[in-house]
Amino acid sequence: STPTMASSNLLDWPEPIVPVQTLSNSGMSSLPQQYVKPPSERPSGVTNDPNLSIPVIDLASFSNTPEHHQEMLKAIASACKNWGFFQLVNHDVDTEAVRRMRSAWREFFDLPMEEKKAHANLPVTYEGYGSRLGVEKGAILDWSDYYFLNLFPSDIRNLDKWPKIPTDLREATEKYACQLISLCQVLLKAMSSSLGLEEDYLHNAFGGSDGISATMRVNYYPRCPQPELTLGLSSHSDPGGITLLLTDDNVEGTQVRKGDAWVTVQPVPGSFLVNVGDQIQVIAVAYLPFSVNLMYMYHCILDYLV
Repeated sequence: STPTMASSNLLDWPEPIVPVQTLSNSGMSSLPQQYVKPPSERPSGVTNDPNLSIPVIDLASFSNTPEHHQEMLKAIASACKNWGFFQLVNHDVDTEAVRRMRSAWREFFDLPMEEKKAHANLPVTYEGYGSRLGVEKGAILDWSDYYFLNLFPSDIRNLDKWPKIPTDLREATEKYACQLISLCQVLLKAMSSSLGLEEDYLHNAFGGSDGISATMRVNYYPRCPQPELTLGLSSHSDPGGITLLLTDDNVEGTQVRKGDAWVTVQPVPGSFLVNVGDQIQVIAVAYLPFSVNLMYMYHCILDYLV
């Protein structure tokens, strides 16, 4: 029989939780039925049109040089309007902070299953180690495991949910998170200016420094016996303000929707993929301030394939 993560602490899940990593490591040759997507949702329709390429924004142009500054703002405005996505380079996030974060979380996912199971999450908050979202019984599941954390504000941060092993994981995650929050603040200024608004407009619309909320999700995608039948993460839009995705430099696994086509993101080493969330899209259309309880979030995704 297949080991499960079922316990008295997981009674709020509709079925016993089986980590995808456990399924992958079992050596199965066919995909379990609960992971098989309907034909309309399976990976297909990916375009190879060379004219459809995710915009790349060089943040170094966000400087006091008027010509470069204006060109970058135009590029951001175009990317947000026509794509809702762009890859960000020269962003000043420390490469060593990224390396340490990747290393720590890879070490966590390499731990014995029993150690990871000690951090199993619940649907009430999703904080911790998990393998499914939603509580619909019999739902078609994604082929991935993940770890979800609340980061900011500090009063919603539950350090009991932060793994103690590896020993440097907490420090590495904290340093990385602080740098990404700073980057998001720079991006909000650039987006505000690209809309012809005061540069602090979006920052203030999300509640200012005291109203910022941030979460992190680290995704683990184990080897799949029939990848053509499933998805690591189902198609979706992000409900927050900004999502920053840290993808694998060597894996073309992320796709974005452009018109009727799915476009594969060609990874740029050292970049972040920026996703303009639903809330900023609404603000950009309406040009109206929102209440301060709107969530401004970043979302770290570490695509890790074994």
